[in-house]
Amino acid sequence: MTPIRILVADDQPLVRRGLCLILSPDPAFEVVGEAENGADAVELARRLRPDVVVMDIRMPVLDGVDATRELARVLPDCRVLALSTFDLDEYVVAALRAGACGFLPKDVSPEELAAAIRTVRTGEAVVAPRLLTRLISAYVRTPTAPAPAVARPAGAELTPRETEVWRLIATGLDNDVIAGALDLSRSTVKNHITSLFAKLDVRDRAQAVIAAYESGLVAAGSPGGA
Repeated sequence: MTPIRILVADDQPLVRRGLCLILSPDPAFEVVGEAENGADAVELARRLRPDVVVMDIRMPVLDGVDATRELARVLPDCRVLALSTFDLDEYVVAALRAGACGFLPKDVSPEELAAAIRTVRTGEAVVAPRLLTRLISAYVRTPTAPAPAVARPAGAELTPRETEVWRLIATGLDNDVIAGALDLSRSTVKNHITSLFAKLDVRDRAQAVIAAYESGLVAAGSPGGA
């Protein structure tokens, strides 16, 4: 199996070295480079073509949010896993909006980091539902009076079933649970998700959840929320 090519970006040399020491011994991973700021991360990623960039979101020169946005533009197949020192960090939501496939606090275990890298490599999002809804409650502006009429962004003509799948994604349910709740096959749920992601113009579940709160489809404090 071809190893996952990883670029590590963090402005603290000790953190960069620690991440490399954690990841390098795993034969499933190949650390192809290190960057000390967002600008270096973008330049190295364009040259080295990593599968995943493990990105500190608070860096000098070019922060991790802007670097993520640029990578999503120039290397859409490259996945960004954002790291932050803090659980509740407004930069995290900005990074997810910019195209990061996931977020982890820096105090996660090596096993959690490895699992997250494997997950984002497949295109899935990695954000604990409880943590994401806390972030949204703190930093995402939601409508003061949610109503069905605002449940869909302009131009996104979702079917009723797609809207229901979107609602369940926003409450943190995975595909298997959604399939059971709606009495659908897992493949049918995946088809609905592919369709609604395209209509919403989002890359992954994290962006879909943010869009659901911003549109008023769900509200902070609703079941499954913060």
